Amino acid sequence: MPAGLSARLLAIADALPLRAGMRVLEIGCGPGSLAREIARRIGDGHVLAIDRSAKAIAQARHLSQAEIASGRLSFRQVAAEEFELEPGEARYDIAVAVRLGALDGRHPEAGRRARQRIADALAAHRRLFVDGGAPLREVPLRD
Repeated sequence: MPAGLSARLLAIADALPLRAGMRVLEIGCGPGSLAREIARRIGDGHVLAIDRSAKAIAQARHLSQAEIASGRLSFRQVAAEEFELEPGEARYDIAVAVRLGALDGRHPEAGRRARQRIADALAAHRRLFVDGGAPLREVPLRD
């Protein structure tokens, strides 16, 4: 098991349809453990990991210096329901969220806004995976 990765997060990483060169958006990244594992698996691809918590983003950046330096991983402090692509930023192939209140039904209005923001940031196939399946489930995103 990779250092710092729980069995649960390892199962989630294993369940994602990852391939070399992908662009992956992780929503609610916390300290960045899953983002680092995804970056390791997608070779020359890129992971953008976001979290609303400044403390979580600071910790993730501190723990991910090698991946950031390689250009395979970046972090941004922003809530899912406020996320937007930056000018010139390419869309992402897939998105993944683990234990995110806006997507697990606890906050329906924030969830509606988050799903729209995520859909806008994804390439045409718009695939969003969240925990709660075995171990993941895909959440449909509307245009």
